[in-house]
Amino acid sequence: MWKIIGGLIILALGASFVYAQYAAKQANEGVTTVEHVKGNPDAEVVLVEYSDFECPACAQFYPYVKDIVEEYGDQLRFEYRHFPLINIHPNAVAAARASEAAGQQGEFFAMHDKLFEGQSEWAKSAAPTRVFEGYAEEIGLDMDLFARHMNATVLEDKVMAQFDEAREMGFTGTPTFTLNGEVMEFGTFDEFREQIAATLGVVPETDESRANEDEERAVNFEGTVELTP
Repeated sequence: MWKIIGGLIILALGASFVYAQYAAKQANEGVTTVEHVKGNPDAEVVLVEYSDFECPACAQFYPYVKDIVEEYGDQLRFEYRHFPLINIHPNAVAAARASEAAGQQGEFFAMHDKLFEGQSEWAKSAAPTRVFEGYAEEIGLDMDLFARHMNATVLEDKVMAQFDEAREMGFTGTPTFTLNGEVMEFGTFDEFREQIAATLGVVPETDESRANEDEERAVNFEGTVELTP
């Protein structure tokens, strides 16, 4: 009797493993991995952000980076890379997967914006995928395809490969920016913007509307969120 029960358990485990492999293969079918770039892809000045969708400091920086890309987009290549702080942000990898799943339908930055703007909705949620699905519907994604790609191991592998890349480069917190391959150091949003403008060889705007926007966003940057040991 016990041999029969044991055999059934082994058979069930084997079937479960085979199904998981099949499901993973289905989810990965047709998936491509691409860089997520805004602005001029051929620009000589390259700004790269290593970021975490669950990071409060990254959400604080999000509108400022968006403005810079809109202002200097014809002269600047901006690239987003994943650096989920996995030991302090439990939903960060899931959010990164959601962005990549949207990216399979050409809407990475639309999901990127939704994730940062709605961070408080999902960051502490026990079921963040439901929130992500809501964003996907708002963006107008094919929901069956989005759900399938959320489970694509190829996309999670990409996220974790970029995490490993950031760690190998010695990064410990988010957001971390590189400008033409050099790590940026700054204490305020203005300093951040001025470094980019100087590299581009332009004079940053200083009009009253820009000053008011900066004041509303708390011009002094509160610092990165650090990855704990």
